[in-house]
Amino acid sequence: MPEPIDDKPRCFGSTSEVYAAYHDTEWGVPVHDDRELFEMLILEGAHAGLSWETVLNKRAGYREVFHNFDIERVADMTDMELYRARQNPAIVRHKLKIESARKNARVFLKMQKEFGSFSSWLWAHVDDKPLRGDWKSMDEVPATTPLAKQISKDLKKRGMSFVGPTIIYAYLQAVGVVNDHWRGCWKSSAT
Repeated sequence: MPEPIDDKPRCFGSTSEVYAAYHDTEWGVPVHDDRELFEMLILEGAHAGLSWETVLNKRAGYREVFHNFDIERVADMTDMELYRARQNPAIVRHKLKIESARKNARVFLKMQKEFGSFSSWLWAHVDDKPLRGDWKSMDEVPATTPLAKQISKDLKKRGMSFVGPTIIYAYLQAVGVVNDHWRGCWKSSAT
């Protein structure tokens, strides 16, 4: 087992610098910027069946392939661009996950028009106030919740993919709609 990065107790360990940095600076921090919300939606979809660390290590590749998550540019990606993305080892080369980025971008744009922003739609689910978990350990944190199931169902109905309830709960945690830092985590008292 690798040596810990430092002695700070973290929700998912501290043996990887990339994981520790993500935990300490992003996870559970409220995000309202639509580009950032889109990025995390695509990354969480890519995460399905893989470790989050794998996706974090490929984040720069995702930003390059998907035009720094410019939603309109991703929505306009051609079939040839998606094919080339599937050949790129800088990202997870899963055909359906890659194709879902374009499909989800198109739905995302429609939601922006309908609600003014995707952020407005998302944060309305919690009255613009992050939900706070009160967990004694990470073992208590659920894989999904009724809120995640509701959001997942709506996104699927609108035409998105790779937005199942478990993925959406991880997404809600990632973008700070839900703050699930457990009681023993150094960020729990800091947030």
